[in-house]
Amino acid sequence: MGIHSSSIRKVSCIIEDMPCQRLDAPTMSMKENISSRWHELHGSNYWENLLEPLDPSLRREIVKYGEFAQAAYDSFDFDTNSKYCGSNYYRKDELFDKLHLTRHGYKVTKYIYAMSDIIMPRWLETSLEDSAWSKESNWMGYVAVSTDDESERLGRRDIVVAWRGTIAPAEWVQNVKVQLSPLGEGNVKVEQGFLSVYTTKSKSCKYSKKSASQQVMKELKNLVSFYMEKGEEVSLTITGHSLGGALALLNAHEAAITFANDVPVSAITFAGPRVGNIAFRDKLDKIGVKVLRVVNKPDIVPKVPGFGLMDAMIDNKLGKLGRSIAQKLHWTYAHVGAELEVDISKSPFVKQEFNLVGFHSLEIYLHLVDGYHSSKSEFRKDAKRDFALINKSTDMLIDDVKIPENWRQVSNRGLVYNEYGRWVEPTRVEDDLPSPPSESSDDDESDDSSMEGASQERQMNITKDIVPFSCIIFFVLYSFYFRQ
Repeated sequence: MGIHSSSIRKVSCIIEDMPCQRLDAPTMSMKENISSRWHELHGSNYWENLLEPLDPSLRREIVKYGEFAQAAYDSFDFDTNSKYCGSNYYRKDELFDKLHLTRHGYKVTKYIYAMSDIIMPRWLETSLEDSAWSKESNWMGYVAVSTDDESERLGRRDIVVAWRGTIAPAEWVQNVKVQLSPLGEGNVKVEQGFLSVYTTKSKSCKYSKKSASQQVMKELKNLVSFYMEKGEEVSLTITGHSLGGALALLNAHEAAITFANDVPVSAITFAGPRVGNIAFRDKLDKIGVKVLRVVNKPDIVPKVPGFGLMDAMIDNKLGKLGRSIAQKLHWTYAHVGAELEVDISKSPFVKQEFNLVGFHSLEIYLHLVDGYHSSKSEFRKDAKRDFALINKSTDMLIDDVKIPENWRQVSNRGLVYNEYGRWVEPTRVEDDLPSPPSESSDDDESDDSSMEGASQERQMNITKDIVPFSCIIFFVLYSFYFRQ
């Protein structure tokens, strides 16, 4: 049944002095041609003078890439009772249509699958069904490319890689491995769990005969070659939330080495953890990767691995003793790139209570970016993004707004009413089944030199280098921090 425009409630003003949102108004500003500013908006000058205050054009681009990362959650089957758990609900040709993202002007070209050879903190989901589509792999993200119209607006053909993350922040602190593993030449090292998800493969696994690294890089090489041969300028923008933010940096590192200076590589991440050591940070800067990290002040995930004093130790503010202690504990991690810190306490729409999942929610992040003007300003009164999205998978929206909590649900929890009058899990038609990566030729068997042996066969190496005492220290420091 249709709704007459006259019956649409025009304004949502719940509390006196609260910013209003017109319910019959667009949720984003009109697109503008940014071709003359593209390099600046993608970090050519490390976003200097663009974050304080936040440039309106940059804000729109950040939200766009954040919505690409959110799509990796909204299309993912988390239901362990489903034999398709760990896969994507939709085919790649219908993904953006199903999630109402066609307005951004991109088309998905490739799905990426991943696995890991170590025990992970529920970063990978597994079906309980014996007939599961896969017991080892997870759908982990996708590659998309801008349409002709969007490319004209950007002044280039933009290739996007969006990596799926995790929504269980407490498990990061409890289970994240702090061991650093070598990556390429020199002293560059990254967290072994992230590297495992990015590089693990298995000949016995239908969906991960090639590692996530190999799958994504093959697609990127094909796309870059195709568009450059047509004489187009090409860019690569990699995004992800949480674990996806970590994978985005590993992907950016490999891509920048592979394409040298031919293709500008930037990463826009949300709630990303520390990924590697100081040498990794310096290597990304040296090879020209531009990184913009968006963090929510009370979120714990950007503070691990390690804890709040780590950056001070790395910067020698605690002297040689601090650095020595950090190195012995394998906590010598460093953040990379520029940081945009938003603060959940600024939003009048969000409950001001301690909620780890809420602090980490990507929808919360996008709400805060949309309302951000500067660190000293209040929440923008002309923020356009629909605040109902806050409660898509949380209960963080204030009760006065009357939006139900966790409102985004699969109809009937995925069950359908069959011809015999029974509620059953539907059988997917062949076109809707998870599609494994195409078989590669022998020429593709070897890994890229930039990964230098990082890709590995699955060995179920159950590592035990978790540091429980570090968790206690972290929570004590974090509790003190949050009260400030």
